[in-house]
Amino acid sequence: MFKVLTLNKISKAGLQHLPASNYEILDKCDSPDGILLRSFAMHDMELPTSLLAVGRAGAGVNNIPLDKCSEKGIVVFNTPGANANAVKELVICGLLMSSRKIYEGITWCQGLTQDGTVAKAVEAGKGEFVGPEIMGKKLGVIGLGAIGILTAHAAHALGMEIIGYDPFLDKRSDSTLKQVDSLDALYSECDYLSLNVPSNAETKGMINTASIAKMKDGVRIINAARAELVNNSDIKAAIESGKVSCYVTDFPVDEVLGTKGIITIPHLGASSPESEENCAHMAAVQLKEYLETGSIVNSVNFPNTQLGAISGKRVCALHKKDAADKLDATAGAKSIASNVRGEYGYTVFDVADDSIADALKKVDGVLTVRVI
Repeated sequence: MFKVLTLNKISKAGLQHLPASNYEILDKCDSPDGILLRSFAMHDMELPTSLLAVGRAGAGVNNIPLDKCSEKGIVVFNTPGANANAVKELVICGLLMSSRKIYEGITWCQGLTQDGTVAKAVEAGKGEFVGPEIMGKKLGVIGLGAIGILTAHAAHALGMEIIGYDPFLDKRSDSTLKQVDSLDALYSECDYLSLNVPSNAETKGMINTASIAKMKDGVRIINAARAELVNNSDIKAAIESGKVSCYVTDFPVDEVLGTKGIITIPHLGASSPESEENCAHMAAVQLKEYLETGSIVNSVNFPNTQLGAISGKRVCALHKKDAADKLDATAGAKSIASNVRGEYGYTVFDVADDSIADALKKVDGVLTVRVI
């Protein structure tokens, strides 16, 4: 019986993949085999020695201590693409709100006096909320992963010209967009920007005074990716100077609240029932497959590795990359799969006799060994 701790509310669409016959789903547990979560911050959490895997129902894993998990041989999964459509729809909404002053107009309407003069007031005041159409304008999509490419296609269908940038992907054969080799080339051409990249050392604060200076005057920026991508002081200054016409962010913080020209959305990117179900389904299935068969798919800290149906006993060894050549015990395996990703590796093999597991645990660089 596997124990799975849920640190956030997880959709039943996902939990149904963990049958009661083999899983105990708990909201409190000192010795879980697995954890499922959404946005719960794990950094200050003491990781149980029993913990084998963490399933994040979402794409970002900033709330999970990856280094600590890796050193302890805890596999961390995410669900890339599961919430992509929901986020794409919010980006399209953000594009329209940034242009047509819809948010400002609605806010103004809410303050009108209900005394029979509303229609007259609307006709007199609506000119304050005139904004350009997005059709025919250029949208720069920064990051062409699942969300970015859906955004590009949807915006293209609305009549926009799409310029994309992603240094980690080969150029796509995609007639809906032009892919450029540098951010500078994208900044100089685009009327709108959509940020669709993770937060890391390279992207943190990428939208700042220096990068904004390279953009077209009056550019509109939509950030449904990560708050840390944008320097809040710099974007406020750019809004006040008119360099940036509007900034739409799905990440409200004290520094930008109440600033004219900045529209804050309460982190609704993946907040749709469809998205929550998709993410929960994907996270639960990946966790189940790892616990029951040792298969790793969509891990962010260990390599994807799969072996077919279990034949005999399955030995699973998580290790540092340099330990891969030291696993001599695998020589007699019936079948084997082994991969390395970055500093870490994973070796799975089936044997008739699992007594070698104890020997593997003593190999330098081996983090954890378990037998299924």
